[in-house]
Amino acid sequence: MDTLDAYKEHLREIGKLESALSLLHWDQRTNLPRKGNAARSEVIGKLTKMVFGLSVSDKLGEYLDNLQGRDDLSEVERASVRVVGKAYRRHKAIPPAFYEEYAVAASRSETAWEEAKEKSDFGLFKPHLARMVEYARKFAEYYGYVDSPYDALIEEFEPGMTSAELKTIIEPLRDELVPFIKRLMEEGKRPEDGFMQGTFPEEMQRELSLKALAAMNYDFDAGRLDTTVHPFTTTIGPSDVRITTRFLPENILSGLASSMHEGGHALYDQGIPDELRWSGLDEGASFGIHESQSRMWENLVGRSRPFWKFFAPIAGEVVPQLSGVSAEDLYRAVNIVKPSLVRVEADEVTYNLHIMLRFELEEGLITGKIDVSHLPDLWRDAMKRYLGVVPDDDAHGVLQDVHWSSGLFGYFPSYMLGNLYSAQFFAAAHKDIEDLDAKIAEGRLSELLAWLRENIHRYGKMYEPKELIERVTGQAPDSSYFVRYIVDKYTDVYDLH
Repeated sequence: MDTLDAYKEHLREIGKLESALSLLHWDQRTNLPRKGNAARSEVIGKLTKMVFGLSVSDKLGEYLDNLQGRDDLSEVERASVRVVGKAYRRHKAIPPAFYEEYAVAASRSETAWEEAKEKSDFGLFKPHLARMVEYARKFAEYYGYVDSPYDALIEEFEPGMTSAELKTIIEPLRDELVPFIKRLMEEGKRPEDGFMQGTFPEEMQRELSLKALAAMNYDFDAGRLDTTVHPFTTTIGPSDVRITTRFLPENILSGLASSMHEGGHALYDQGIPDELRWSGLDEGASFGIHESQSRMWENLVGRSRPFWKFFAPIAGEVVPQLSGVSAEDLYRAVNIVKPSLVRVEADEVTYNLHIMLRFELEEGLITGKIDVSHLPDLWRDAMKRYLGVVPDDDAHGVLQDVHWSSGLFGYFPSYMLGNLYSAQFFAAAHKDIEDLDAKIAEGRLSELLAWLRENIHRYGKMYEPKELIERVTGQAPDSSYFVRYIVDKYTDVYDLH
């Protein structure tokens, strides 16, 4: 068999095992009985070890060496060799037995986190979190780094980003956002949202989410919508991209926003072309780029005035108490700014402050400046400094996110970067699509999706974040687009003068 064919078949074998793992993870977080978790963790650990072994095998290394520099490869094949080769060299440093041990511990840790959150008891989770921090530090040492062990972890999620660069983004962004939020709270006119108050049955909320996802052109023949504790999207395999959400009885907006957010992720994965499947390129360019898609659909579309011109009548049909509310009033109501305890419920103005807080804490955990036992108190202190609100319990504080339970340190900054990227992408879409706002107001969301497919989705992981952003927008990543979007929009919504 030709080296190229053998290489592709090797990646297909990895892809098949990863598909099985994705299904097991999805089931664990949606349908698995609690007593099944222990055995499931063992199975996940075994399959994870198999995937890892194939991903760092000497045979794959030989294929990569032989294919490097071959001039008869297509652009996709060259990109595959480059991307897979980079991951191979990075992960080859990890002992397989260590990785299996980590996978089992992470699965158990996530189960412990769910119980701790349910009981709002950090003590139940603390030993598991301490173990995950130790694993993360070991990963950083295996990967290698120049300035900070945290940089080695960020690279897994946002290639090319460092903690030093993140700080240069965070500081001016914080300097812009904090005083603007203060102005909104003190000088702005808070929109009326009494009509959003009440108790809303889950089936009603589900129907509203399904209507929004259908308008976004989410392909239900290649996915499904389920509920879970912490919403996520997972790609089981080609043409199987599943969304999960959660519905809060007294918050009609939460489930809708969550569904549109996860729908944005799913549209990205559904839009990756078949030629990239099981090539090492069949995923987003980075977690930040992926997040730009979900935040665009959730916020720049889903909280926009044009969208509510289109969606208000639909919402009124599904939710009777909204039937007499104008599109303008609904638009303003879904854009209320209020510093909140929980990240996933945060408005788009305050959201990045939640991420800055987590970056500060997890960097401290990885560098050893912070001890796990002090985390609840440090969390409360940071919440007061950043957002002026303090949680009364662990469930609404340090236990609210699932990420650390599975060792995903370095992930959180991608959420903030996704916000920044989304505004820059959306500005480019407005330049390229004539009367985009009018099209959204008519419910013609397919035109924006087609633009995203053409400019972002079809490339998968062929380009690193900064290169992709320059290809799409003609500029390097620039946070000023996000700041301008926030200030202009909320100056209007809050009638600031």
